[in-house]
Amino acid sequence: MLRDNKIWVANTENGENVFLLPRMANRHGLIAGATGTGKTITLKVLAESFSDMGVPVFLADVKGDLSGMVEEGRDSEDMQKRIQKFGLAEAGFEYKKYPATFWDVFGEQGIPLRTTISEMGPLLLSRILGLNDLQRDILTIAFKIADDNELLLIDTKDLKALLNYVSENRNDFAADYGNISPVSVAAIVRSIVSLEMSGADKFFFEPALDIHDWFATGSDGRGMINILDSTSLINNGTLYATFLLWMMSELFETLPEVGDLDKPKMVFFFDEAHLLFKDSPKMLMDKIEQVVKLIRSKGVGIYFVTQNPRDIPDGVLAQLGNKIQHALHAYTPSDMKAVKAAADSFRENPAFKTADVIQELGTGEAVISLLDETGTPSVCEKVKILPPQSLMGGIDSSTRNREINGSKLYDKYFEPHDPDSAYEFLERKGIADAKAKAELEAAEAERKAKEKEEAAAAKAAEKEKAAADRKKKQTAKTIGNSVVGTVGREVGKTVGGTFGKFGKTLGGNLGASLGRGLFSTLFKS
Repeated sequence: MLRDNKIWVANTENGENVFLLPRMANRHGLIAGATGTGKTITLKVLAESFSDMGVPVFLADVKGDLSGMVEEGRDSEDMQKRIQKFGLAEAGFEYKKYPATFWDVFGEQGIPLRTTISEMGPLLLSRILGLNDLQRDILTIAFKIADDNELLLIDTKDLKALLNYVSENRNDFAADYGNISPVSVAAIVRSIVSLEMSGADKFFFEPALDIHDWFATGSDGRGMINILDSTSLINNGTLYATFLLWMMSELFETLPEVGDLDKPKMVFFFDEAHLLFKDSPKMLMDKIEQVVKLIRSKGVGIYFVTQNPRDIPDGVLAQLGNKIQHALHAYTPSDMKAVKAAADSFRENPAFKTADVIQELGTGEAVISLLDETGTPSVCEKVKILPPQSLMGGIDSSTRNREINGSKLYDKYFEPHDPDSAYEFLERKGIADAKAKAELEAAEAERKAKEKEEAAAAKAAEKEKAAADRKKKQTAKTIGNSVVGTVGREVGKTVGGTFGKFGKTLGGNLGASLGRGLFSTLFKS
């Protein structure tokens, strides 16, 4: 809760108040501890305080017990003891509910929270899909082809259509983008189908989240607490982690530089933070570290909630100036190393051995170190965390539905919208290409048929001409033979007759006969 314009987080064993300074809140923080040690209560106390300051908050609700922030806390004997022990009544403690907006990637327990394939980008999408290096490179090429051809990638069907188009036309793209393996493309498409079957395809759709809608306040000026229901999402740890990474990247790329402010513009709490870093490639780890390091200059504070500080890479852990460590239990040598690592992350207090205290902490107790006005971590202290003012635990479905339907953002985001994008464009292109191909094939077939017909006609004409020529030659030959035969016979008769007479005169009938036969033969030939 707020006190003297500072966030009152806890009390030391001596009753001294421990404060988180608002101007140091964007230096990020860590809330760690074993299950059941009080991490959720600490998160709620901080989130309520930020809201009271007018700072919007984002919470990933993994167990469903953060939804109670929309209901007033309930009095009990235990709560009265804690109120009295902390002196909260004199400080103005009261049970109250907080303005909240419920979100859900699957659209079941909150307003649908969506983004587009293009906004997610190939790097984060490759992680969701579990792609290897080659497949990631091919996916990156596909995104580049989409950009070069001004194709919108909104949902998973857009991406599948693009990949299939690229695979079918890979020879055309090879010169500009390199070789594209159809086997790798097929593997990527199978991964997308698997993602769709898990229900994650609902996350990639329009209308996409406008991150500025989270920078809202309630009607009373308190910061809006945006609660992402992650009870189902956490079952797909990769999608959960990738969503959180996308959100950090979106904030980093969207928000302007503001430097150090008197209080943050927004604060994020990421539960089960170890999933952010599990099995992440170095390229992605470098991006996370860069965003965490630089996003504070945008006025955004990030608080990682996890069981063990060792879940956080050293490069990121070094950026977390505000640390609250709940109990860790050491049952094995590995557990002892974890406790020692947690203790070593604090500035040592000479009054106690930090590693021993961490193992002895009870529920609601913690070892804490917060940044002072100069940005220096304070000496760690053993403290008791304040109780929250809102309801501890979850809410029923009717209360949740009332909050969802009553949100100002419900109408903006509830109904999905499928705009004209890559799938529709490529579908039209496919129809147009098929029509053009059919027309081309028909024209080619018509041309070939015409050529065949013309060739057949020419051949028939040639055949007919040849037949006519042969007939003409035969006729000429027949006429010639007839004329020659007739003339020959007549000449033969005349000449033969003359020679017959001559022969008869010379030699009688025998000479005449020989003369006619001789000349008749000469003229016939």
